[in-house]
Amino acid sequence: MKRTGLCMTLALCALISVNIPAHAQDEIQKRFPVEPGGQFILDTDIGPIKVHSTAESQVSVDVVIEKRRMTGSALEFFNKEFNLDFEHQGNTVRVICERKEGRSRRFWNSVSRKIHVEFRVTLPQRFNAQLRTSGGGISVSDLEGDVTARTSGGGLHFGNIRGKLSGKTSGGGITLEGGEGDVDVHTSGGGIDIGKVRGDVKARTSGGGIRVEEVMGNINASTSGGPVNVTLTQTPTADCRLTTSGGGITVRLTSDAAVHVDASTSGGNVTTDFPVLVKGKLNSRSLQADINGGGPLLYLRTSGGGISIRQIEDSRQ
Repeated sequence: MKRTGLCMTLALCALISVNIPAHAQDEIQKRFPVEPGGQFILDTDIGPIKVHSTAESQVSVDVVIEKRRMTGSALEFFNKEFNLDFEHQGNTVRVICERKEGRSRRFWNSVSRKIHVEFRVTLPQRFNAQLRTSGGGISVSDLEGDVTARTSGGGLHFGNIRGKLSGKTSGGGITLEGGEGDVDVHTSGGGIDIGKVRGDVKARTSGGGIRVEEVMGNINASTSGGPVNVTLTQTPTADCRLTTSGGGITVRLTSDAAVHVDASTSGGNVTTDFPVLVKGKLNSRSLQADINGGGPLLYLRTSGGGISIRQIEDSRQ
């Protein structure tokens, strides 16, 4: 009986220690009054970044710190290993989170196993954002302003961005719901999926396919890891290039699009819905011809599939 009672006591103590952890999650909260059209800068060595927009004239920054495999306070551990600085000057808010010097690489690699840090940011609907992290993905909801996003540790996800967008990651895919402004995105570790864009598009990846629902501008897209699917709803004003070595290419053009096609594949055939005049010997693997009298160059190259040039109804309003 005594032994049974001792076991029950030890089990109860273990249950209490598991269910009541000290400081399992801590938050650092900052609020800054601003006017629309300002600039937000976040540069961090750890943690994903999530940005939302609001109708309020305020920048809100919540730094959420959660324990993983450690005892004690997550906030105390964070403050011991990182310098976190906030700066508010005029209509600009800057947040810098840097690891402290003097730690070995082996120790630094263990930090992410002990705590999880996440930056949750709320900006006015019309605001510019410059974001960089070494430790996670970046997501930005609908925003009216120029956005720059850089990460080496996760994907990039954007809502509708009404401004210039520049995104780069080596560790995940990139998605953009839509935008009104030029887009320049690059990843080494995933696919690229872009909605409707009123502007020029540059998209590069070596780890997946590229899909652009609609481009009202010029486009340059290249990948070595998947197919390329693009719809152009306006005649481009400059040369466009679509290249891949890992899949086919499909281009959809409006019926009045005027371009000069230079298409070639070693992994399939080239087909088109448009009537074209071909000079010289016919070749199913290549096509050089004018569509609707010719125009800017539409350069298409693949060694991993066929090339299709499709005609669509003009969807412009």
